[in-house]
Amino acid sequence: MTQNPTLSKLLPLSALLALGLSSLQAQAQTAVPTVVPTVVRIGHVGPVSGPQAHYGRDNENGARMAVEELNAQGLSIGGKKVKFELVAEDDAADPKQGTAAAQKLCDAKVNGVVGHLNSGTTIPAAKVYNQCGLPMISPSATNPELTTLGYKQVFRLLANDNALGAGLAKHAAHTLKLKKVAIIDDRTAYGKGVADVFAKTAKELGLEVVSQQYTNDKAVDFMAILTAIKNKKPDGIFFGGMDPQAGPMLRQMQNLGLTKAYVFGGDGICTDKLMELSSGAKTLGNVVCAVGGASLDKLPAGQAWRAKYEARFPKQFQVYSPYTYDATMVLVDAMKRANSTDPKVYGPKLVEAAYQGVTAKVMFEPNGELKNPAMTLYTYKDGKKVALN
Repeated sequence: MTQNPTLSKLLPLSALLALGLSSLQAQAQTAVPTVVPTVVRIGHVGPVSGPQAHYGRDNENGARMAVEELNAQGLSIGGKKVKFELVAEDDAADPKQGTAAAQKLCDAKVNGVVGHLNSGTTIPAAKVYNQCGLPMISPSATNPELTTLGYKQVFRLLANDNALGAGLAKHAAHTLKLKKVAIIDDRTAYGKGVADVFAKTAKELGLEVVSQQYTNDKAVDFMAILTAIKNKKPDGIFFGGMDPQAGPMLRQMQNLGLTKAYVFGGDGICTDKLMELSSGAKTLGNVVCAVGGASLDKLPAGQAWRAKYEARFPKQFQVYSPYTYDATMVLVDAMKRANSTDPKVYGPKLVEAAYQGVTAKVMFEPNGELKNPAMTLYTYKDGKKVALN
């Protein structure tokens, strides 16, 4: 390093040494290359438009929370610093849009997928993901068909309709001692699936199915269906569908004087939003609904997780966001165990999962079903959803 002669005469030796050291440090700092993290993209698909948008937003929020927390950990996988990004798509609860969203994620070469919400979108999308080699964990699609398709990297994070429909039928027969039930379903893969299981189990338990009616997932007027059912005088009505239909149905049941019949349904109607959609109908208190998991309030980490969620996404919680959160974490856990974010490398590790999540100790059967899934029954009291078990 060449020193300025005039400066050398004016400064003491110690100052010159300090100046030289400072210069060398500055050069060393500029020579250190910046570490650019490897971007790992997690796809999420759900209905964030249309009447089921509150479900989709809730699911997306759960996945987003997981991504934010993972990034805060500053993880390295396979010796490389990683940064996670959520790639969110909207399927509007429509099967065609669902397969299009799946293909979009395949083309974008995301590293894994959390979704879809509905069985009717998840089942056809699973074929697309299978073809392009993307692991997929659904947080909420409960139709049993999903895990019978033979796709090795398709997983489900909660109990299926066989558990939900059967559990509700057993509650109707054994706990409530009902004799006659009517059934309505919306003809979707989810609604028909859970209703069929309820009907089959109810008959096996000696319940009489006095009426079986059908609607669709866009309907809002159920007066004709409910009038036909009322004449059969059932003790309970099972609805296979989602809350945008269940809410108006509860109001119309009250208007028709169907105020003593229990109303059964799966996780599709078991939301906080149902209270708003039913507009204060007294029949809300007759609802008994099932969710494929333990009550969040009763889980060791559940209340703390819910508090974090409410702070991040106030008044948006519905049902499945803890499951999308866990699904995202399970994908990344497999990446860490495989020392790779490559779907071909970490995908086979998913079936070996033993991850302690918010919703459960996540372990999978060889076909992708959750091992030892819990189920919780809920009802509505004083404007709140409360667990019965």
